Formats: sequence, C-alpha cells, structure tokens
Amino acid sequence: MEGNLSLVGYGLATIGPAIAVGLIFAAYINGVARQPEARNLLQPIAILGFALAEALAIFGLVLFFI
Repeated sequence: MEGNLSLVGYGLATIGPAIAVGLIFAAYINGVARQPEARNLLQPIAILGFALAEALAIFGLVLFFI
C-alpha cells in the first residue's frame, strides 16, 4: 500500500508543473501576438520559466523514489 500512495502523490505533484508550463507558454504566445517585436525579450524568460517548472516536476520524481 505504501508504494501505491507514493505513486498517487507523484501523480498529484505533476499537476502543478503541467499547469504552470501551459500558463507560461500561453502568456508567451499572447505576448508575442500582441507585440511581435518583443519576441527576443520574451523567449528567454519563457524558457527560464519552463525550466523552473520542469525542475519542480523532476524534484517530485526524486521524492517519489525516496
């Protein structure tokens, strides 16, 4: 039963980063659609946000195995 609960916990932990990645790129696409000339400024910020959100998912995966 212990392994099943940790699997459910990891599944719940991946919901947050998945929603965050969706919101990050939705905001990026919206910003570029409004101001195409700001693409070069917004792209590194979006990629950094994506990396931080995915780091949370990887952290949850590590905790799943502990």
